Amino acid sequence: MSMLRNIVRSYTKPGQVVSDLLQAGPREDRALAFLAAGCVLAFLAQWPGLARQAHLEEKALDMLLGGALFGWFFLAPLMFYILALLVKWGWGVFGPSLSAYSVRVVLFWAFLAAAPLMLLHGLITGFLGQTWIKEAVGFVWFAVFIWFLAAGLRAARPLAR
Repeated sequence: MSMLRNIVRSYTKPGQVVSDLLQAGPREDRALAFLAAGCVLAFLAQWPGLARQAHLEEKALDMLLGGALFGWFFLAPLMFYILALLVKWGWGVFGPSLSAYSVRVVLFWAFLAAAPLMLLHGLITGFLGQTWIKEAVGFVWFAVFIWFLAAGLRAARPLAR
C-alpha cells in the first residue's frame, strides 16, 4: 500500500498499519525513508512561521531557513535514533523486549503519520502567529504522535518473538 494511504489509515487503525509494515520484513532503508520523509515535512512545516518571523523582525529569511534545514536534516535524525534507543530500553523495562528495528519503524512511522497535523501547525503559526489555536494544534499533534507510538509498540509486541 502507498505511504499516503497508510498515513490516512493510521488515523483509524495505527496498530494495524505498523503491523503490516513490520510483517514486510526488516528493511532499514524503509525505516530511514520514513524518518527522512518526516523530517522533510517538518522542515516544510517551519516555512510559514519562519516567513512570518522574517517579515515581522526584518531578518533574512534564507538565514532562518538555513538554520531550520540544518536542524531537521542533520540534527533531528540523530536525535530520533537516540530517542529510538531510549524507547527500546524503556519498553524493555516495562514489557517484552522489542527489536531495535521494530522500535525504529514504530517511532519513525509515528512521526511521519502525524506530519499532516505538524503541517497544519506550521500554517497556523504563519498566518496567526502565537495564539491559543497554535498551542491547541500543537497539543493535538503531540497527542496523536504519542497515540501512534503507543499503538505501534503494542502492535509490534507479538512480532518481537
